[in-house]
Amino acid sequence: MRAHAPFALLAFLGLPGCAAVGDTQRVPSAATEATGTLFVANKFGNSLSQIDLATGRELRRIDACANPHELATSPDGQHVALACYGGTRLDLFRTDTLERVKSIELGDNARPHGIVWHTNGDLYSTAEGRKSVFWVRNPLEKAETFEYGTGKVGSHMLAVSPDGNHAWTTDIGSKTVTLVDLKTRRAPHSVEVGMEPEGIALTSGGKTLWVSARGSDRAFALDPVTLEIRSEVATGGFPLRIAIRPQGDVAVTSDLSDATLSVIDLATGKLVRTITIDDRANAQTRLQVTILWAPDGERIYVAETGTDTVAEVEYRSGKVLRRISTGDGGDGLGIIAAAPKISGK
Repeated sequence: MRAHAPFALLAFLGLPGCAAVGDTQRVPSAATEATGTLFVANKFGNSLSQIDLATGRELRRIDACANPHELATSPDGQHVALACYGGTRLDLFRTDTLERVKSIELGDNARPHGIVWHTNGDLYSTAEGRKSVFWVRNPLEKAETFEYGTGKVGSHMLAVSPDGNHAWTTDIGSKTVTLVDLKTRRAPHSVEVGMEPEGIALTSGGKTLWVSARGSDRAFALDPVTLEIRSEVATGGFPLRIAIRPQGDVAVTSDLSDATLSVIDLATGKLVRTITIDDRANAQTRLQVTILWAPDGERIYVAETGTDTVAEVEYRSGKVLRRISTGDGGDGLGIIAAAPKISGK
């Protein structure tokens, strides 16, 4: 097994291995057919994949940067940004040809991880090695960078407010969530939230911040301003990520040690469903990490780093419709609505 994740996950990856898992066949679905283009950051292969969702076929894979974990697509769908966790920069590519158009340096030992391409056009990224958050204004032009220290160990994932004035990080090593004021530069505010908080998502209206703590097997609803914990709910095992459905009705956690998704009703804060992605005995082999909703909220894409696959899950039925092959260690995911261009492959 390839050791690749920080802190407690290393211990989990050291458990005895499971038998290899074969990909499932496509299951007929009542939902409309998938469309658009999926992008995958292949962290072990140091590459970026472009996949046609209509066919599930990988159309392009290009050499990218060192150990890219997360990615984000631009609001207009024309570019994708990679956070180069094994290095010090953010790399920007065209979404049609995967041509690299820009590299943005963040400084020594940056190790960028969580990344958001905001609707305002700016990029935001954690820099775990520098214990900071970066705001990159006009990334495709002058790319002005502004750095904000969190002072916390393992500032890993990131959420940004709708107005771009605030950012929140999950700080795995410090067991905290940190609020960073991007406009006034007031001192950051941090609060302990469970054990090893990692997943983070802000509701569309910005009224609730949801955090999944992988060491606690729980998700927490926080006041975004005070960081007071309003409620908590038990999830499946080792919830690395949390993602809110575009419709705003539920949040889903990616439960690595169970190979499940926990569905939380946001109105009640209660666990309402568990979606099984694979048998629990195969969880260590699958190593599911990143989850991403399709823009219409009808499918969930689940990166299975251990088997170099992305599971496509129909939300309403909970069925795994198919598994899509990726590069080595597919992790970060992004979708644009446009179908990929074949020319120039």
